[in-house]
Amino acid sequence: MTTASWDFAGDAGDQQRRLRPPSKLLWLTEYRALWELGFSLTASPLLLSAPRGDGHPVLVLPGFLVSDISTTLLRRYLKALGYDAHGWELGRNFGGVARMRQRLRERLSEIHLRTGKQVTLIGWSLGGVYARDLALAMPNAVRSVITLGSPFSRDPNASNISDVYEFVSGEGPWDNGQQIAHEFDKIREDLPMPATSIWSKVDGIVSWRSSVLKANHHAENVEVIGASHVGLGANAAVLWAVADRLAQPAGTFTPFAPNGPFAIAYGRGR
Repeated sequence: MTTASWDFAGDAGDQQRRLRPPSKLLWLTEYRALWELGFSLTASPLLLSAPRGDGHPVLVLPGFLVSDISTTLLRRYLKALGYDAHGWELGRNFGGVARMRQRLRERLSEIHLRTGKQVTLIGWSLGGVYARDLALAMPNAVRSVITLGSPFSRDPNASNISDVYEFVSGEGPWDNGQQIAHEFDKIREDLPMPATSIWSKVDGIVSWRSSVLKANHHAENVEVIGASHVGLGANAAVLWAVADRLAQPAGTFTPFAPNGPFAIAYGRGR
């Protein structure tokens, strides 16, 4: 496996260099998440006109250093659309993909067995890394996976908080520069169920390139223009895209088509 393979989603030129974290300027503009939240609250009547599905269970996994409180708006929105939305109920997310595996599997099993239905996993940032790892381990319990600004690459240079993550979680770096195979490599590979990665090119926390998955007949990328990393779970265009993806009938997949009141906010993807 070559160094270039870490940036599996980039262009040919991108694959010849290591990923870099977003600029410090972008990092400083993450405060725009407050504007995104305010706009979504104002646009709630439009958001509630989004496509509705069959009300299946959804498990929402929070990002690094935050808890279920951070996903409250997203989960309330999904409940308003009729979905059986759940938080992870594991407190603050201090990281550790391997360390959290068993607890996450138990949480998913609980919801799956109680409802008798497959569960869609929605993971924000690090929560999306957990979601993909969980989907690979328990494919029969997972209906689809939606990630929000989640870094699938093991390149430790692709985030502005990688040092903090390693210190707090005790895990990493995922790529030690020796180009060796690693158990986390499979997290970025194809999943056996529909998968959607939602990301922004002006993400101030992680490199957007590390959030791009390999598109195929049931996997896609949705770019939301101007979204912040911190605001992904409250951005109106993100919420609409999530609702659109959840509304797909079980066992089917149709690529996302920019539509609805926020159509102008979607990019070309990758």
